[in-house]
Amino acid sequence: MEKKMRFGIKSKIIIGYLIVIVCLFIAFIVLNSQISSLQKERNFIIDHDIEVHDLTNRIEKHLLDMETGQRGYIITGEASYLEPYNSAATSWEKDYNALYQLLNNNPNQQEKLEKIKGSIQDWIEAAGEPTIALKKENNTKELQQFFEKDPGRQYMDDIRSQFTSFRNVEKKSTETRATELDEKNQKIKIGLYGLLLFVTLISLAIAIVLSNSIVNTIKEVTQTIKRITASKGELKGRIKVRSNDEIKDLGLATNALLENIEERNWLQTNIAHAVTMYQGIASVDKLAEKFLFTVSEMTQASFGAFYVREENDKGNLFVKQAAFADRKGDAGRESFLIGEGLIGQAALEKRTFVINDVPDTYQLITSGLGDVKPKSIFIVPVLFEDEVIAVIELASLHEFTVLEQELISQVIETFGLTINGVIRRMEIARLLKESQAMTEELQAQSEELQTQSEELQMQSEELRMINEQLEERTKDAEEKSFELEAAKEDLEEKAHQLELNSQYKSEFLANMSHELRTPLNSILILSEMLEENAAKTLSEDEEEYARIIHSSGKDLLALINDILDLSKVESGKLDILLAEMNMSELPDQIERNFSHVAEQKNVQLKINKAQDVPDIIHTDEKRFQQIVKNLLSNAFKFTESGSVTVSIQRVVDHRLTTAMRTVDTDCWLEIAVADTGIGIPKEKHQLIFEAFQQADGATVRKYGGTGLGLSICSEFAKLLGGWISLSSEVGKGSTFTLYLPSLSNGLIDYEKVNFAYEEVAVSVEEAEPEAEITEIDHPVQPVESSLQDGENVFQDKRVLIVDDDQRNIFALKTALAKQGMTIMTAHNGIECLEMMENSEPFDLILMDIMMPQMDGYEAMQKIRGELKLVDLPIIALTAKAMKNDREKCLEAGASDYISKPLDLNQLFSVMRVWLVN
Repeated sequence: MEKKMRFGIKSKIIIGYLIVIVCLFIAFIVLNSQISSLQKERNFIIDHDIEVHDLTNRIEKHLLDMETGQRGYIITGEASYLEPYNSAATSWEKDYNALYQLLNNNPNQQEKLEKIKGSIQDWIEAAGEPTIALKKENNTKELQQFFEKDPGRQYMDDIRSQFTSFRNVEKKSTETRATELDEKNQKIKIGLYGLLLFVTLISLAIAIVLSNSIVNTIKEVTQTIKRITASKGELKGRIKVRSNDEIKDLGLATNALLENIEERNWLQTNIAHAVTMYQGIASVDKLAEKFLFTVSEMTQASFGAFYVREENDKGNLFVKQAAFADRKGDAGRESFLIGEGLIGQAALEKRTFVINDVPDTYQLITSGLGDVKPKSIFIVPVLFEDEVIAVIELASLHEFTVLEQELISQVIETFGLTINGVIRRMEIARLLKESQAMTEELQAQSEELQTQSEELQMQSEELRMINEQLEERTKDAEEKSFELEAAKEDLEEKAHQLELNSQYKSEFLANMSHELRTPLNSILILSEMLEENAAKTLSEDEEEYARIIHSSGKDLLALINDILDLSKVESGKLDILLAEMNMSELPDQIERNFSHVAEQKNVQLKINKAQDVPDIIHTDEKRFQQIVKNLLSNAFKFTESGSVTVSIQRVVDHRLTTAMRTVDTDCWLEIAVADTGIGIPKEKHQLIFEAFQQADGATVRKYGGTGLGLSICSEFAKLLGGWISLSSEVGKGSTFTLYLPSLSNGLIDYEKVNFAYEEVAVSVEEAEPEAEITEIDHPVQPVESSLQDGENVFQDKRVLIVDDDQRNIFALKTALAKQGMTIMTAHNGIECLEMMENSEPFDLILMDIMMPQMDGYEAMQKIRGELKLVDLPIIALTAKAMKNDREKCLEAGASDYISKPLDLNQLFSVMRVWLVN
């Protein structure tokens, strides 16, 4: 069946308007055609008739000109009178031909015109030409005789009479045409009114048809809605609309609304019926049977099974309690586990399953005539407090509609509460029976309990007394809790104060480092110059004095470094830089650094390195070297005779402790430093690893030292993941053993370094390994011997020293002047800039950092920025050796960096590099 064409209200109105417009257009075409025809006839009258009259008058005028010219020539004899005659004689025929042509649709008039033409020609032949010829011949007598008879007058009268008759005919013809034109005009007017009336009637007809089609359809819809309203809830009626327009859309939408309301009413009615159906049922199996019967009836299901959750040793099991259309009890399996089959899966996922593509092997629905395969399966879990307590499976010969699915879904929303209530009631009934059985036993035991109640009364009195004691203790505990809270706040306040004290301590040590290194710089430089005695002006005793001063200055520098290292370790701000270390070079390094000490003290130095020691380990080489050097320094210091033995070996697997095995390492090393010195009492073994502690006061007085070396070594060893053990006996010597892991994978967790603060001063005596061994004297090499190769480099070089300390200026100026350099000095950054602007260019600048008015950082930035001296070597000198000072100096514009106190060899080496470059 073909789909009916949609014809909307808008389309109807538009088509109505189009019909009216088409009618108007047709009327306009017809009217225009009539007006055009009328215009043509009018133009014909104007153009044709006027032209006919005009040509007629012109022909008469030509004839009059000929007559006048003829008479004038005959009377006067002048030839000029012949000009109009001749001109008219040639022109009248042209006008005649034109007039004759215009009258080609009027033969009668053409016939009259031909007679006029014959009369004109007769006058010309009889009167015109002969008289002119006689005048030319001057034949007066014949002319007189001619005019006495005058035949030409008769011709002219005839011609005038003919023209009058011709004009009258044309005038009547014109009047006839005008009359016909008026009649046509009247007809057009009548036709116009008729057409207007026709279009009006058509428009009214269209309007009536359209309005009736719209109004009648709306009336039908309205009547249907009124009938539905009057039916008191009966929603079976539907709106039927024959038109295919918006009214039909309204009717269809209303029908859809009615269907939806009807479905909702059906849904609510069935839900209410289902809810009221299972009231008063006290057993699960009866409830399940009733529910399956009711739901199957509502949804037209042909098969169903009801499974309820039960708990056993295997867990939750869903057991069949009822079935609909069961065939000898074989309607489905008897039980399912969670996740087993679709029943178990629905319970596991708490999800509804709708299956329309049912396999052939599914349970058949049995009737009296045979078995039928269902078309749709509906499995829905029943939930109570978000737990599945039952699962229902329905099968039908038709597919379950969305409405039927929604019905079941809404019914089971409250059905879980009902199932749970029935199960609880069954449980209560079971418990009631048990309680009745137990009541008899309780009655038998009541007498016994009565006797026990008296005992319990006495015990309750005792419990009351105990409870009072417990309440008192609770109050005491609460008071102690408040006291502990107050103590905790005090501890937090003290911890904050300790943190501030630690910060103040770090800043104090950094500033003290600067204040101590500044004068120490002058002491070391001047004492070294005096010790060299280049001018040979000092005696041997004075050289010894200078040597002692220089050695004491180095000892003081070592003490400052130890104090700073200990401060960094205590505050947890010491950097540990892991890298590869070559263990094969360690014996040579020990031999090179301590062989001369052994010779001086006449003590034998032994170094033993096992074959299984790896060539490369991962640790902080600087801290490792510092530990080994401090241990060896102490061994030589406390050994008067005998030997010092260094043993380096790998800890074999069977010697690894539990703690060692927990560390992520390649291997463990054991470095033992054994001596034959004075030994250490057993009760002092722990004491000597504390700061500023030694075995006893006598040791301090006899051997000197600060007591910081072993404390620093112990802390360094912990930071590197190891420890130091001591084995010693008084009078026989001591053995310090360093256990250290190879940290190829980084620091171990329990020894993480704290990077929160890095403001403690760092020791910068990295260029001289001996500077870190506080108790070893080193032979001093003369400065001149190391600078002989550089004398030509320093000669006549202009050097500017910028420092606010006159002692440092004097010491540096004296040392540099001996090398042939020209020295200029400035006391702060401002003076430095003024001298550079007003003096000759300098070859090199030695710039102190901490100065008044303008410090070295700002001065170097201005030299590089404002003065544009980017290639001038600037060596930064500072006594406050903070961790980031080197980077700050280089960023500010320094070419190189040296910390105070200065080592002249190091200073001259750096200056030589920059002056040569």
